[in-house]
Amino acid sequence: MGRRRDEAPSTEDVAAWFAGRLPDEWFTGTPEVTVDREEITVLGTLPGLEDTFSDEAARSSAESGRVSRFREQTREERISIARQAEHRFHRKVAWGARLGGTEEVFTSLAVPVMTRLRQPERIVLDTLVSAGVARSRSDALSWAVRLVGEHTESWLAELREAMQRVDELRNRGPEAD
Repeated sequence: MGRRRDEAPSTEDVAAWFAGRLPDEWFTGTPEVTVDREEITVLGTLPGLEDTFSDEAARSSAESGRVSRFREQTREERISIARQAEHRFHRKVAWGARLGGTEEVFTSLAVPVMTRLRQPERIVLDTLVSAGVARSRSDALSWAVRLVGEHTESWLAELREAMQRVDELRNRGPEAD
């Protein structure tokens, strides 16, 4: 069964593709690869720091510096790999690095989402803005979505698996004319 012209390419092998394509020395272990309809995010753990630090602030500064160094030193090769992945998977690629308690994602997409919120939902967002939890309604909505995702991750994972099974069955079924 081939895919329809209006469908994005399959991303079943995206994590394996990146695992095979990335230089071995970049990350300790296999990077975490997350895919949605617009973007692929590749987040890897950098080799640990061997120095000792006087306090957590010093350690955090060293971790941040190491992440920045990784970003600068790998920029050209990351761009090349991202172009290949964008051609293959029809999605933009965002990169990130983690070291100790420091995690940074570079140039991730901010995709506008159309929503129709009624006054009660807008009041919730405005309360978050007024309380200083968020800078804007957009930030408040993003914060709320992250919070829901954190508290319902197992349910969302089960739902994603069920949707994948439906896609597999649909792909095995007869083609419509």
